[in-house]
Amino acid sequence: MIVLGVDGMDPAFVERHWSALPNLAKLRDDGVFSRLATTTPPQSPVAWSTFITGLPPSEHGIYDFVHRDPVTLQPFSSLSRTEEPRFTLSLGAYILPLSRSRVTSLRRGTPFWQVLSEHGIPVSVVRMPANYPPTQAGQALAGMGVPDLGGTLGTFSFYTDDPEEYSRSVAGGRIQKVQLADGRAVLPIEGPPNTLRKDHRVASVDLTVDVDPEQPVVRLELEGKLVVLRESEWSDWLAADFPLIPHLSSVRGIFRVYVKQLHPRLAIYVSAINVDPLSPALPVSFPANWSRTVALQTGRYYTMGTPEDTSALRQNVLTLDEFRAQTRIVFDEEHRLLRYSLSHFDRGLLFFYFSSVDQNSHMLWGRHEAELLDVYRAVDECIGEVRRSAPDAELIVMSDHGFTTFDRAVHLNTWLDHRGFLTTKESPGAQTTLGDSDWMSTEAYAMGLNGLYLNMKGREQHGTIEPGIRRQALIANLREQLVAWRDPVNRRQIVEVVDESSATSQNAAVAPDLIVGYARGYRGSWQTALGGVPEAELENNDDAWIGDHCINPADVPGVLFTSRRDRMSQPRIQDVTSLILQRFGVRHP
Repeated sequence: MIVLGVDGMDPAFVERHWSALPNLAKLRDDGVFSRLATTTPPQSPVAWSTFITGLPPSEHGIYDFVHRDPVTLQPFSSLSRTEEPRFTLSLGAYILPLSRSRVTSLRRGTPFWQVLSEHGIPVSVVRMPANYPPTQAGQALAGMGVPDLGGTLGTFSFYTDDPEEYSRSVAGGRIQKVQLADGRAVLPIEGPPNTLRKDHRVASVDLTVDVDPEQPVVRLELEGKLVVLRESEWSDWLAADFPLIPHLSSVRGIFRVYVKQLHPRLAIYVSAINVDPLSPALPVSFPANWSRTVALQTGRYYTMGTPEDTSALRQNVLTLDEFRAQTRIVFDEEHRLLRYSLSHFDRGLLFFYFSSVDQNSHMLWGRHEAELLDVYRAVDECIGEVRRSAPDAELIVMSDHGFTTFDRAVHLNTWLDHRGFLTTKESPGAQTTLGDSDWMSTEAYAMGLNGLYLNMKGREQHGTIEPGIRRQALIANLREQLVAWRDPVNRRQIVEVVDESSATSQNAAVAPDLIVGYARGYRGSWQTALGGVPEAELENNDDAWIGDHCINPADVPGVLFTSRRDRMSQPRIQDVTSLILQRFGVRHP
């Protein structure tokens, strides 16, 4: 069996373009096509965790991209946690580990491929989201959730001598001032924080650039190796050893360079520093050397979980055409990984994940149909290649959710403040956060893209809400007012549904009390996700991120194609998990 996970593939988009997607159309005709109900909320880490385990969020414990600590109210990634070494030795400016640091997945439950592997069935799982570090079963490359070498989910660098550019700060990246002297500049490429130093100073390497005074050509020198690029050209992967202890210890990272402009201004983009699959400093595969085995045959590839650089487009560092070129590089690498996977598949289960439809949909949806269709076409061609390569294998193509437009940003904490559920010490504003709240007068607050929390006694540090009747009355009041809320600009409903969440005792601390299901066109704001309380309740979305899915799950189902004609009634994403195990004659524990 082969399962292709196409993140964000939307059923209505597919139905509008059957003639342009012949391999999906043939798969529909040969087997079954249906909508696939997603999770509540319809976020990728939540939905893929449900697919992985067959469990609802209340049991696998992933409710959002962002969770919060109920005591400190600080946001943190929902997917994994890194623990520093327990035992160290202090030596001058350095602190040497005597035990290993540890990366732990925060997802609970048993992955379905672990069950298959325990029954002797060969499994390969390529870039599965919410699988970092990868489960120790079969062969696996981790996907969404893998950080860059600096521990972030992707931080680009942009080097320029344009004062209008280097004077601004940007989210998701850093802009650095460059001064050319006789056509030469040295760019400090920042790698990971040096955890062997007490001050955790960032480790860096120097990239020397020599700009031709007349032609749009630049020579790059990195650790004695030379690369020549023209303006508007992307480099291949460049590898660098970031020093931790001079001459004794370093960590290998890889990055790509894009020469945006050479004359009259210098503008050079450097991707986030990825873990080198040939020499992985983080657990990006299982077995640990499998990333190297693959890279020796395919060439190096992005190991970062979400490699498409949406941040660089959102911050006007890359243009839309430049972003699309970068995502095509990502897709071409995915295609090589797919071909490698198919060449080594003869029995058992192969799961392969595509990120390109989702990440391009975020930046193209609703305004750039033809360009997005090009991405769908590329995936469709891969589906045809899979069927030709493994004609006897049962094929499933699925997605975790669909898409819609993101027109208006909802500042949910501001709404709560204006209606007396949240009390801030000062009026809401651009710099106001939940840290500025009067918790003794606060009943509810929002964090994450869909989560709404009550200020519960015994859970929050300054909780005021008792379990029982008062809690239920507050939930009823919030639900009634949220569903009745209308946009003053167009009188449209903003929130369609408010679902009460649930959790096992293990997950109770991180579970939101309510999941807010926005109407099409609306989404929780970026500020809300991190606990911000801006001045307005609503504002137009002027960001380059124009498509989304973190709304009412009924409005953004995924897709399900199967090559067998076994039709499921109103399938849900966890039903695909059961179907896979059933095909191999295995019961889920």
